[in-house]
Amino acid sequence: METFSFFHEPAGEFLAGFCVNDRMTLLTPPAKKKNVDIEDVARAAGVSITTVSRVINKFPTVKDANRRRVEEAVRRLKFKPNLAAQRLASGSNNTIGLEIPRYEGIFYSFYAMEIFRSVGIACDGFKVDLLLHLTDGKTSVNPSAVGGVIFADVINNRKHVEDFLEMNIPIVLMNYLDEDLAAASVSVDNLKGARTATQYLIQMGHEKIAFISGDLMSQAATDRLEGYKRSLTEAGLPLKDEYFQRGDYSRKSARVAAERILALTDRPTAVFVSSDDMAMEAVSVFQENNLKVPEDISVIGFDDDPVCLYGPVSLTTMRQPLREMAQTAVKELYLKIQEPARDINRIVLSPELVIRDSVAPLSRNT
Repeated sequence: METFSFFHEPAGEFLAGFCVNDRMTLLTPPAKKKNVDIEDVARAAGVSITTVSRVINKFPTVKDANRRRVEEAVRRLKFKPNLAAQRLASGSNNTIGLEIPRYEGIFYSFYAMEIFRSVGIACDGFKVDLLLHLTDGKTSVNPSAVGGVIFADVINNRKHVEDFLEMNIPIVLMNYLDEDLAAASVSVDNLKGARTATQYLIQMGHEKIAFISGDLMSQAATDRLEGYKRSLTEAGLPLKDEYFQRGDYSRKSARVAAERILALTDRPTAVFVSSDDMAMEAVSVFQENNLKVPEDISVIGFDDDPVCLYGPVSLTTMRQPLREMAQTAVKELYLKIQEPARDINRIVLSPELVIRDSVAPLSRNT
């Protein structure tokens, strides 16, 4: 017996067989299993393809009898709809975009990681997908990939916000407030938080108060600087240029700023720092130079990073409701996608002073 194979050109496939006593016998290849498609479901249910599509996409206008037949056919045939086609058919997109400006150490930042985590949990609760896009201001979320976008801070990417508004794609601004933009927003009152922090230091008897800022390209950082300045002015205290040190939310910038504060002839007795991460770096610099916190110098931060409970000194800080802000932003966007004519809400959340061990009355500092 001889075996053979040859290419059957009309059918475009290889055929195999065997030969015995000069007689050829072809081996019939097994039929390929056909994937069940929407036409099979329509045929089994005795309805049109359009009716099947409407049942899959949960259109309310389908007759109950037809709906039951389609659902039974789907179960019996084990039909799995194409999600992309399903979304196109329904005219909706089940993905929310989160665009956030990229900066050094973003994946080590308590603020950023809390935003990522809280937005993700909220998306899961609403049964929507999340598309994360880090931007340098030049690139934006692909508008065809999302049903709406949350912009977490607006730094060098305001044009992206305006573009999405022009395309009538639902958006929500997070940690950013701009009443000139026709967009919902959920933000923290950073001005109030900075005033509360500075006023607390003043109440503790401090008059020489330094400030280490965040990246002043961000609205949060400029608001915190303004709150610091207003509190000093209202208390009749001078604004000293040497007491203002510019940072960018990175530990490196905080270290440089703290070292400059140490070098001042008229050294401050307290420092307000724009983030907990930078505040803990400043504490490290002071302790490396044989200063005790808070006995020799008081430090207050901003964020309420849980890690700051377990450092060399438990950090007094301003707690900002990051989880509430992120989850409220997702809710606002979800409702806007469902109801495009929904009113624009601008929600402002208040931070809270958390008193721990890094601030002492001035009498203990002298």
